Amino acid sequence: MAGQKPLRRSRTGRFSGPGFETFGSIFGFIYTFLAGNVLLAMANTPLVLCLALVADPAAAWPFFLALSVTVAPSLAGIFAAFRALNDDGGAVKPVAAFLRGYQRSFRRAAPLGLAALGALVFLGVDLAVVQAMPAAAVLVPLIVVAAAVTVSLTVTAIAGVVLLPEATLKSILKASLYLAVQRWYLSLAMLVLLGIIVSAAVLQPVMGVALAPAPLLFVVWSNAAYAYHAAIGK
Repeated sequence: MAGQKPLRRSRTGRFSGPGFETFGSIFGFIYTFLAGNVLLAMANTPLVLCLALVADPAAAWPFFLALSVTVAPSLAGIFAAFRALNDDGGAVKPVAAFLRGYQRSFRRAAPLGLAALGALVFLGVDLAVVQAMPAAAVLVPLIVVAAAVTVSLTVTAIAGVVLLPEATLKSILKASLYLAVQRWYLSLAMLVLLGIIVSAAVLQPVMGVALAPAPLLFVVWSNAAYAYHAAIGK
């Protein structure tokens, strides 16, 4: 038809054109999300198995927080896969990108996760203690806010580790704290999305882990990447 761009064969023998590029981009997203969910489940196997076996995870929250020690490096891995998706589109190799990001970021992401878990355990114990105190109406919201800031800061810092591999951990933490406060609405959105992931994993461990994490974490990653790029561009 007149005005329609013909399809061309690339050097590899594949057809190239707007339709094929769009299809490749969509396939890249779907492939990355499906592979990402599997890789996250494998990287956090003890946590996933115990969620499926324990009837009331909330009653054993310290135990599950301890099992969550594997979450931080796996977040670095999935964020690396999302970065590769942005760079490579339909040609993305999410498994290789995840493993490469996991390995490269482990030495900085793992300590961040350990520090966050220690803080959350401390805040959780405090929350259980102050509930019986007369000042509970004031202290409980403060503890909840502190826990929310801890989670937001940690996830933002892990995204920074992937985005800025040459930066020092101290500078990333400073930038993460600044971004978490300055762009509080993105931090709030992050906490909502993470809350949905946790709820899905607790209520339906198999289906929740198989479907929910990667697409929602992609939104978390996109917001964090936007915040970092906007701050660097200033």
